[in-house]
Amino acid sequence: METASAQNGPARWTRGLLSCGLAAGPVFVTAFLIQGATREGYRPSRHPVSSLALGPRGWVQAANFAVTGTLVLAGAAGLWRARDAAGPADFAGPADFAGLADFAGPADFAGPSLSTRAGPALIGAAGAGIIGAAVFATDPVSGYPPGTPDALAAPTRTGVVHTLVAVPVFAGLPAAAFSYAWRSARTRRRGFALYSAATAATMLAGAALAGAGFDQSPRWVDRAGWLQRASILAGFGWLTALSARALRRGSAIQSL
Repeated sequence: METASAQNGPARWTRGLLSCGLAAGPVFVTAFLIQGATREGYRPSRHPVSSLALGPRGWVQAANFAVTGTLVLAGAAGLWRARDAAGPADFAGPADFAGLADFAGPADFAGPSLSTRAGPALIGAAGAGIIGAAVFATDPVSGYPPGTPDALAAPTRTGVVHTLVAVPVFAGLPAAAFSYAWRSARTRRRGFALYSAATAATMLAGAALAGAGFDQSPRWVDRAGWLQRASILAGFGWLTALSARALRRGSAIQSL
């Protein structure tokens, strides 16, 4: 009994951490959608999510960043403990070995490798970056808050730091998705491999085009907000799916 209890304790911790990763996206997206729909002078099609942290009610989005970043960090810790939600460690029962279709050789049963560690580490870096966005607000852009210019003559120090802490989010999450895509392809989980690769490509393309719009590119400036949101939704949707996959497979292993 003591042995079973000792084993279940860490498993419960892992499930709890993965549940945080599962919740991060819905919490973040719901909060910024409500704010964007109710904030005077704010246009979701044109303005970045980070601009919601400016103005009298900016503390609401700052709190959203802090809570979401903490949830993402916790989810990354859960994925680290689970080791690899997309690989063979996720043995989900005898069906996983039907026809040995997913077996790619003895390496499939090796211990944690760089490929299993890189994804959670990159997701954790994204969580830290989101918390950083709560501390360092972005500069006004595209006329929000009302009365500010479309672009400042020079960025503020706080704005520069905000841009830097955004890098682990808009580059780190795609890198994590590519990491899981490679791992999934190697273990012949082709569906999740394609989904992860598509997520990474969508995030990078959306972030790049949104950045051009926020830099006042005439072609993209009025669609920059939507493009950034497409990038965010792709990344957080993937994180939710990844966390759910790890939770489901972890539960299946325990039930064997």
